[in-house]
Amino acid sequence: MRNAAETRTKLLETAIQLLWTSSYHDIGVSDVCKHAGVTKGAFYHHFDSKAALFAASARHHWDKGKDELRSIFCPENAPLDQLNRYIELIINKQKKAGVPGDTEICVCPIFTAGGQVGPEDVEIQDCSRELANEQIKYLASMVRGLKGEGMLSGDADVTTLARLVFQYIHGVLAYGKVFGDLDTVRSDLRKGIYRILDLRCELRNLAPNKAPSLGVVSAI
Repeated sequence: MRNAAETRTKLLETAIQLLWTSSYHDIGVSDVCKHAGVTKGAFYHHFDSKAALFAASARHHWDKGKDELRSIFCPENAPLDQLNRYIELIINKQKKAGVPGDTEICVCPIFTAGGQVGPEDVEIQDCSRELANEQIKYLASMVRGLKGEGMLSGDADVTTLARLVFQYIHGVLAYGKVFGDLDTVRSDLRKGIYRILDLRCELRNLAPNKAPSLGVVSAI
């Protein structure tokens, strides 16, 4: 028998697992309960609605992965090192996310859900925006460091560049998912981010070789 905390955690983790492989609209409360092995009564003891569960699940998933981002974007790491570690994290995430017969492309499920729901699903949209903005803040800190060390050719706004990088990453992953093309994701991700940031040409050539080996990195 699970206690209340264990039941809640099981619901949170089941919800995000289902969202990796199914559309938000295709998942019902009954599906979550079945896969989690809990009753609907237990579900509604913890959550008022499906939207409340998925918003809480997304935040739970985000909190579990923040240590990786903090490790990458900590001030002790040089900005160029941060950039390459982050790119490698995303690429390694695709390596680990594969399902037999699938494309092995891992698109953020809660961000995708935020684009699928209508205006009535405010809780999901708000959560999607919140977590996107959290990631953009980490990227902005990195871009600020690159700019401060004179590694960028242009003089674009830091927050704008961070947002463009975030948008580009999700666009590349969506492309890879649609076309089943992991190789293109791997090849285009770094090149595109360097171009968006307007990283100095000599650094574009040197950066991949100077980036440290990360080994296997778990998904965010």
